[in-house]
Amino acid sequence: MKTTFISAALVCAFGTVSHADEVSDIQAQAKQLREQNQALTKRLSDLEKRQHKLEARTAAQPVAAARSANPVISAAAESANYKADYKKPPLDDSLTWHGITLYGAVDLSLSYLNHAQPLSASYGAGVNYLISRNSNGQYFGVTGNALSSSFIGLKGDVELTEGLSGVFNLQTGFNPWSGKLSDGLGSISQNNGLPLSTQTSFGDSAKDGQPFNIAAYAGLKSPTYGILTYGRQSSLTSDGVANYDPMGNSGAFSVIGFQGATGGAGDTEDRIYDNSFKYLVNVGPFRAAVETQVRAGFGGATGNAVQGQIGGDYAGLSLDAIFSHVEDAISSAPLPVGTILPSNLTNQGNGFVAGTVSDNTSVMLLAKYSIGPVKLYGGYEHIQFANPNNPLAVGQSILGGYTLGSVNNTAFGTDRILQVFWTGARYTVRPDLDLSIAYYHEEQNSYQGGTPATLNAGHCTNASLSQCSGQLDAVSFLADYKFAKRFDAYAGIMWGQVSNGLASGFLQRSAIDPTVGLRFQF
Repeated sequence: MKTTFISAALVCAFGTVSHADEVSDIQAQAKQLREQNQALTKRLSDLEKRQHKLEARTAAQPVAAARSANPVISAAAESANYKADYKKPPLDDSLTWHGITLYGAVDLSLSYLNHAQPLSASYGAGVNYLISRNSNGQYFGVTGNALSSSFIGLKGDVELTEGLSGVFNLQTGFNPWSGKLSDGLGSISQNNGLPLSTQTSFGDSAKDGQPFNIAAYAGLKSPTYGILTYGRQSSLTSDGVANYDPMGNSGAFSVIGFQGATGGAGDTEDRIYDNSFKYLVNVGPFRAAVETQVRAGFGGATGNAVQGQIGGDYAGLSLDAIFSHVEDAISSAPLPVGTILPSNLTNQGNGFVAGTVSDNTSVMLLAKYSIGPVKLYGGYEHIQFANPNNPLAVGQSILGGYTLGSVNNTAFGTDRILQVFWTGARYTVRPDLDLSIAYYHEEQNSYQGGTPATLNAGHCTNASLSQCSGQLDAVSFLADYKFAKRFDAYAGIMWGQVSNGLASGFLQRSAIDPTVGLRFQF
């Protein structure tokens, strides 16, 4: 009995010691957890204070930036650290859903033109910013599409398999002052039979009221093998003008942006190709491209065209060369006063125009060089116009559903040679302000004609005929201020002058177009 009691006591003693050790361990763990919790609470409090401090400094950053550059640098560094701590993704405010993006631009302006015609509701430029044949009276008022075209588009880039994407682009240009789709041929047909003095502004164009008058194409894209697209898309020469013009292909401040003939290898209606294939590829610093437009049916007015491009980039220098040959290029104009249409011509489509047809061959050479905040630009195009091998007939349907009411297939018994030169510079004063200056020159040979056709018998150097040799000169200046993420305000001026054959039939010889405007891009 005594032995049993002693054994039980020993067991209870050991159990009590073991329980005391377990309680001690639990107390130690609880203390450690309390310390960790206090540390985490302090860390969270420090981060909250840091966040509040950064938000207050970011709100005051515009004022601080005006006083000194140092606070901006400090705020930028602290902002980087804050983002590293929280790893919040950047805000994406683009209108993109599953790889499909809605985008566009609206450009409205106010202009004074000393020699011009009234604003057109249909013409994409609205007014003739550059001196034109019918430019005469003064114009002061609302204009648009001065810095760039107004447009709305839908584009997509969706991955199909690894390394291969499907792409598409639908884009149409419109006139914000009238709400109409840009329609160059429409503005021409509205002036049929009117003398120069009573005409409104008009101009030939590749954008002629089509639902997608700028682009409607789709294709495949690979980072290794390049991009192949088919449909309605810009020509390589048009892309070259957009990329190498110091005025960025502007309508009001660039000759080659306003006229469109440079980008169309001679005729602006070929600045955008229908029924075309386009392939672009990059290999290291080098690039190459080819584009072809296929004639729309036997004898169709949309002629065959082919363009090839090679280029590259090295140490701030970009160079490109583009070769083009276009069949049945059309330059359209209003039907002259007193034109009598053939009695069998009953289907006018969207309207009649007069067309001059040619086969065009051009070579375009392009260069630009970046030196810090300065970019230097230069370009040259040699365009040869010859009579077409495939003459077109009156009644032929052309772009936008318009119809040739008269046609000239023999305007170039002697080939016309037009040479276009340009140069300029853009200076980025600061990230939100660009200043640009440019000079443009065009030189036309005398192609009065002779026998044989290659002999120029006229050699005229005056304004008596449009076939005489002639010149165009223009200089322009532009200030573009990007005062908000999607808005920029601009002010600029272009002075242009024509002489000799390029001034034949003009009411005035020169014009200026001081313009201020506002553009919204999304």
